[in-house]
Amino acid sequence: MRYPSVDILRTVAIVVMVLVHFPENLSNYIPPFTGLGAPLFTFLSGVSYRLWLNGQEARGISDEQISKITIRRGLFVFGVGFAFNILIWLPEDTFNWDVLTFIGSAILLLNLLRRLPISISVLIAIISIVISPALRATAEYSSYWENGYFECDLTLTDVIIGYLATGYFPIFPWITFSLAGFITATLLFNPVQDERPAIWQFTIFGTGLFLLAMIGLQIRNYAPAIISTHILSGWHMFPPSTEYVFATIGMAMFLFAVLHQFVDLNPKLCSDVSRFRVFKTFSRYAFTIYLLHHMVHLWPLWIYGYLMGGETTAYWQNAMPVTISIPLACLFLLVCYLVLRRINPDDRYGVEGWMRWLCG
Repeated sequence: MRYPSVDILRTVAIVVMVLVHFPENLSNYIPPFTGLGAPLFTFLSGVSYRLWLNGQEARGISDEQISKITIRRGLFVFGVGFAFNILIWLPEDTFNWDVLTFIGSAILLLNLLRRLPISISVLIAIISIVISPALRATAEYSSYWENGYFECDLTLTDVIIGYLATGYFPIFPWITFSLAGFITATLLFNPVQDERPAIWQFTIFGTGLFLLAMIGLQIRNYAPAIISTHILSGWHMFPPSTEYVFATIGMAMFLFAVLHQFVDLNPKLCSDVSRFRVFKTFSRYAFTIYLLHHMVHLWPLWIYGYLMGGETTAYWQNAMPVTISIPLACLFLLVCYLVLRRINPDDRYGVEGWMRWLCG
């Protein structure tokens, strides 16, 4: 079953990322909503896996076959992530550990956790949040970040450290987002209806996490230096501070629960497919749009820099004023929709189609 709430939130996530990346990379402008798209995207990766898993089990697909498909899909996304780093961000950023390599890793981990009690996933999510500050401090996180972006030596030690703790989207603490989505969907869509928690419990818990983050932001100035430096370190995405993690997970959980209550469970809304055409279009091709929007706005920068005889990245964040880069982002989204809506909604093209063809 397809849930409009997932389509709506995935559309919001991909639109936010496009509207952030264009002005950030072309104009060095950081929109106020920067940092809100990726948490939603990774949270939904856990939700989507649980929903896909429910569908496979309902069709009677064997556990072994589910594992094979999951592993193939996880490796596919992981491999596309590496190709993305090399072809989009150039070979020197092969091991920057972007969101796609993370999501591929998360899919592989969820395949293991799906067989275990949900309490194990909860425990791992908590441990991830708790140990992340310590891992970053031990690894000397700041030494891997020069001029605001991640750099590491091509040694096995640095590559592993980047993957686990210091890259753009390291396993810790980002695995918490996918686990939070997986846990939420597992409980909310439990086949045994009597065992499902009430939806209002998720809204309250999500609100509680957000308020806890706001309290952390207020009290950090009065906390000991070791706390304010490593644990309650303020609002930032790189690295993901404790306040940021709590607030964005709370936001994602609250929005998903509210939309599920008022959209998915509203028969009048769900029966009118035309209401959700835009969201369904962007959601079905979010993976493709994510890759394509980087190609569209970054490749011209690299090509122009190369042709001008300077550094390939000479015009990065210095190509045009923000009054041009934001309208370009909006134009890109409009063109994507106009092109994709002409495709049969029951067909799959783009990267999503390749994944289904290759992985099942």
